[in-house]
Amino acid sequence: MKIKIAGIGSYIPEVQIANTDFSEHVFLNEDGSPFAYPNEVVIGKFKGITGIQNRRYAEPHLNSSDLAYFAAQKAISNAAIDPETIDYIIFAHNFGDVSHGTIQSDMLPSLATRVKNKLQIKNPKCVSYDLLFGCPGWIEGVLQANAFIKSGMAQRCLVIGSETLSRVVDAHDRDSMIYSDGAGAAIIEASTDESGMLSYESATYANDEAGYLFFGKSYNQDLDPDTRYIKMYGRKIYEFALTNVPLAMKTCLEASGVAIGDLKKILIHQANEKMDEAIINRFYKLFNQTAPKDIMPMSIHDLGNSSVATVPTLFDLLIRGEIENQSIKKGDVLLFASVGAGMNINAFVYRY
Repeated sequence: MKIKIAGIGSYIPEVQIANTDFSEHVFLNEDGSPFAYPNEVVIGKFKGITGIQNRRYAEPHLNSSDLAYFAAQKAISNAAIDPETIDYIIFAHNFGDVSHGTIQSDMLPSLATRVKNKLQIKNPKCVSYDLLFGCPGWIEGVLQANAFIKSGMAQRCLVIGSETLSRVVDAHDRDSMIYSDGAGAAIIEASTDESGMLSYESATYANDEAGYLFFGKSYNQDLDPDTRYIKMYGRKIYEFALTNVPLAMKTCLEASGVAIGDLKKILIHQANEKMDEAIINRFYKLFNQTAPKDIMPMSIHDLGNSSVATVPTLFDLLIRGEIENQSIKKGDVLLFASVGAGMNINAFVYRY
């Protein structure tokens, strides 16, 4: 038995933040000292490395669970199913609902329960829970849905990835420009044809790597040190990803039985354009090949890094023909992959 994505949907917030909107920010070094060069240089270097020109922030009256609800509605509609037939709602996020203008995370009740309530699903056997797995959370949710369905515990699952990272960033940290908000959702069920998941890979590296992403104080020494923001050791993450993600992708592809030349698209977590390009190039080098020019659709340029939402949103945009010069057709083989806090890595090979 294989599982397939029977429906997909995403919610892209309407508030667009351009790189130029950071021109008046007071960026500081970790010790609180000012940069030795102007913001125009900071922003220029940032764009050159990440590829990000714009990002989306959630509207002030909306929380992560609201974005998730909108994406879930679209996925349910796309799958043309009765939501009462959903057996599991798996909601991947990292920071819960953080209301605009506040600093406290709210996860009671769980965000999955909030979405079930908003969808007005009455079936008590629709089990709803949250999944904390860093940026690879949505893919891990799909892998869990695969296990539920194959074991007979479920026939249909709703897997969501949603985040409002703009509300947990330190405005004085230049890394804050990376993060964005958004949501993606998918209906997962058993496949009745040749489409579906062919193989998967998942791993957690938690010895030296556990603290590469963490919560820390603002770089502004005048702010409350007990108020915490998302922080990362970017160079360590970059080196970790380049070493380990291509190997995981290779293991996953080999387990599928699909030849590297038959792979049509790679949908990778939209973390950093240069890092993603380097991962893909190293992946192909493991097969002594050169990466095809159009193998990797990208959305980071205009949407930024919305963590768990990037991969399902990318897939939704791809199949709707909204990524320039990118398309897929029935029977194409795709490789989904992600890396993030944990440090966690996962991937799956999928026949569309």
